[in-house]
Amino acid sequence: MESADDRKDVILVVDDDRDIARFVEFNLRLHGFDVVIAGDGQEALDLIERQRPDLAVVDLMMPRVDGMELTRRLRADPMTAALPVIMLTAKGMTVDKVHGLSAGADDYLVKPFDTAELVARVSSTLRRNKEFREVSPLTGLPGNSRIRREIADRVRSGSDYAVGYIDIDRFKSVNDRYGFVRGDDYISALARSLHRAVVSVGLPPAFLGHVGGDDFVFVCTPDQVLPLTSRVSADFEKAADALYDPVDRERGYVELKDRRGNIRRAALVTLSIGVAVSNTDKRIADPLDAMTVASEMKTVAKSQPGSYVAVDRRRGVGDPHHRHVK
Repeated sequence: MESADDRKDVILVVDDDRDIARFVEFNLRLHGFDVVIAGDGQEALDLIERQRPDLAVVDLMMPRVDGMELTRRLRADPMTAALPVIMLTAKGMTVDKVHGLSAGADDYLVKPFDTAELVARVSSTLRRNKEFREVSPLTGLPGNSRIRREIADRVRSGSDYAVGYIDIDRFKSVNDRYGFVRGDDYISALARSLHRAVVSVGLPPAFLGHVGGDDFVFVCTPDQVLPLTSRVSADFEKAADALYDPVDRERGYVELKDRRGNIRRAALVTLSIGVAVSNTDKRIADPLDAMTVASEMKTVAKSQPGSYVAVDRRRGVGDPHHRHVK
């Protein structure tokens, strides 16, 4: 039986021109890749549901869902946000357009291209993806390098944006009481709650990343902050309650023994969310600054009871959502 390391990388080729798709498929198979083909973006999305490709080669101009829209949708879904995309573009594209592409895509190839260049781009993008864009094995969400790039893209586009930093209050109490396996269930539950919240706020697509442990980041428009954070807080608390043993859930706390044998109580988990907003009143041009401000605001949220959102702002995003501990 072949191990996971022996598995061939699966390349998804998305092009409405069957001849080009077959040409690309033939050459990639020749170089040891497995290939699946979709005729347009919609077909690609359906196919990705069933199969998990390692990389997508996507034509820019297609009917129904074009290459740009497909890439946007892939980036918006936590399950596909880290999928590398190489865009196929027509000759004579403007520099602006190419920059726009590379914001969502990892690389691009101008048609007509030779096979050696195609294979080289696919190989190097796959390698880079495995090395740098570390994806959380627990949640499948993109990590720090991809998060920073997402913020940088929003800065470059000049639009208003918000960065949220989120973690679970008293997460250690869950690990101490039930062990790390159950602790991971709480992290997965938060990832799912965040995903549902991102879908519920609609377009433009908000971005989700997993920094590590119980720390997550979202990037969205300022007016999406309140609906997103309200939804995730309510959704997560319900999901987290179901993960507690019934006796702990009913009384609203867990009992933990410290090293000296003293028993202390830890309330049920909630969320602390810190948000940095970059708009005309306050521009944040450095992705690391945005992350830092959001992280500082999360510390402010920690000082409040219940699930709490602390927003760094000069002009309102709306009142912070919070819930007092049961």
